[in-house]
Amino acid sequence: MGDAHPTYLWWNGKQTRWEDATVHVTDLGWSTVGAVFEGIRAYWDDGAEELYIFRLREHLDRLHQSTKLVRLPLAYSTDELTRATLNLLRANGTREDTYIRPMAYTANTSGKRFAQVGQDSDLLINTNPMPSHLLTGHAQHAKVSSWTRISDNVMPPRAKNFSNYRNGQLASMEARTDGYDVAFLLNPAGKVSEAPGACVAMVRDGRLITPDVGSGILESITRDALITLVREVLGVEVVERPIDRTELYLADEVFTCGTAAEITPILSVDRYDVGDGQIGPLTRELERRFHDVLRGREERYAHWRTPVGVGALATA
Repeated sequence: MGDAHPTYLWWNGKQTRWEDATVHVTDLGWSTVGAVFEGIRAYWDDGAEELYIFRLREHLDRLHQSTKLVRLPLAYSTDELTRATLNLLRANGTREDTYIRPMAYTANTSGKRFAQVGQDSDLLINTNPMPSHLLTGHAQHAKVSSWTRISDNVMPPRAKNFSNYRNGQLASMEARTDGYDVAFLLNPAGKVSEAPGACVAMVRDGRLITPDVGSGILESITRDALITLVREVLGVEVVERPIDRTELYLADEVFTCGTAAEITPILSVDRYDVGDGQIGPLTRELERRFHDVLRGREERYAHWRTPVGVGALATA
């Protein structure tokens, strides 16, 4: 785009110029305690001159599930939000890898106490550039955090709720202070749960193993797609089950995955090298296959992509 921000965002049913989308400072506070959001990525393909949104409908359906879990009404259907997102990207002339964030938050909280906060909601869709790191060799070193992952009886981990992310922030701060790139959180049972904002998977004895959805993870859309690719494209067995911390130390390969993380290889955990300390062969191949899906070069999974139409718009 060239600018520091897009020309437009979508706010409460209207495409709005960036500088006109303002709220009063007194609305800060309780409005975002129950806020939920989605992280969605769109990928630019130079060859086709097209922008593809990855699994847009699944992300918007999950947004509705999150609002249900935090008891926040959402006045817009998945179809309405799909149209709003496509129109927003077209209006901004987006022709680069982009992050899309719909956020539903509590409205009319100014001057109210916690017990008085009602159940009106506002909705914002904002976008910003986010280049992919797939196939760049980007990798990380992880530590198992001293912080415990929130459990389903504390705050539902399967909801993409802003308040949940404080748990991961604390773990991330600890990891970086201690000289690592990323944290792994254990759940209250002492089993591997997830990294802040990303799921965890490992390769051991020729199988891909990942914590099951009962391990306190976000029900990740990227994780679901990668499980499908590993089974259907790579022909590798996938096992979803609880994982012990020390299994990570003995794994042949480990990676994190998610909308922002995409696929991020992990080279060590708690200073134990993963495998030979290099990016493993299954992770490399999965990165390549996933990259082709995202860029519109793999027709088998075309149903995961929503073309925006910005190339045709520019030509017209």
